[in-house]
Amino acid sequence: MPSIFTKIINGEIPCYKVAEDDSFLAFLDIDPNAKGHTLCVPKKEVDKIMDLDENTYLGLMAFARKVGMAIEQAVDCKRVGLSVIGLEVPHVHVHLIPLQSMENATFQHKVKLSPKEFEAIAAQISAKIL
Repeated sequence: MPSIFTKIINGEIPCYKVAEDDSFLAFLDIDPNAKGHTLCVPKKEVDKIMDLDENTYLGLMAFARKVGMAIEQAVDCKRVGLSVIGLEVPHVHVHLIPLQSMENATFQHKVKLSPKEFEAIAAQISAKIL
């Protein structure tokens, strides 16, 4: 059965898209730790990051770096944190989280955004992608 991320990649479930290329997709986390919290996923469904082939792994990190740099320009934050946990969805994903403090990285405190706020921040980040 396809993961929720595969369903997003295939357009079966909507998302707030930030960036996309032939191999990867970045979209806003719908239960964000902070405004601008973005997920980067490979389009090929693989459960664990260490199971990615080396080219896909390196490509994902390069893609996430590009998106993270755009987040730093679009969102007021001290830095962008990167986290790979992988327990909640069986599809490799990199969390890019705008950080003001360590609290933003704990996954214990969430922010609520309206659909218009999600759309606006996705557009702001997307506009900064080089």
